[in-house]
Amino acid sequence: MLDLHLLLIDDHAMFRAGLSQLIHMSLPHARVSQAASVGQGVALDDDRIQVVLLDVKLNGASGLEGIASVKRRWPKAVVVMLSSQDAPETRRLALARGAAAFVSKAETAEAIVSVLEQVCAGEISTSDQARTGGGAKSAMSKKPAKERLLTPRQREVLTLLHEGLPNKLIARRLDLSDNTVRRHLQDIFEYFGVDSRAEALIAARHHALVD
Repeated sequence: MLDLHLLLIDDHAMFRAGLSQLIHMSLPHARVSQAASVGQGVALDDDRIQVVLLDVKLNGASGLEGIASVKRRWPKAVVVMLSSQDAPETRRLALARGAAAFVSKAETAEAIVSVLEQVCAGEISTSDQARTGGGAKSAMSKKPAKERLLTPRQREVLTLLHEGLPNKLIARRLDLSDNTVRRHLQDIFEYFGVDSRAEALIAARHHALVD
């Protein structure tokens, strides 16, 4: 299978890292470049970009404002909008300005991968003007159980996870055993309804538990 060249534009580094990891796991042939802003993205010296994952809410020029710049830089690229708010007006504007698909971050990380798989299969192109994604169970859409909250210790573990620390360093920082850290991580995964560290971070950011 030919390489799929993607550009992920989002101003949150941890979200970019988490989503890039999930994309690599699901689509090993994908090559993912990253940028924190539209300006940084279109300045990349890479004419092979086929898909641009573009966050709506960015520092500086918004994703909606940046669609035109992205299309000028890569006229044949498929633009997939990402948004933490699935507002009908935002979706309408994104599609009207040239996005081929719109995926709410309140849906699933797998939904984004599903869109990319459809791009690979030629089911989504620059001419598409329909909302794509959804239907799958989601790490980001699953809301934490209202009957309980993360404990203070679990919040500390989540914060250190967000900082990129491995289990052993988390244990050392909090003066815990490795087994205790693993139990806390499993509880955090269960809380968000996810199966991995990357998905937990995406879900935690969606629920404003980390920056």
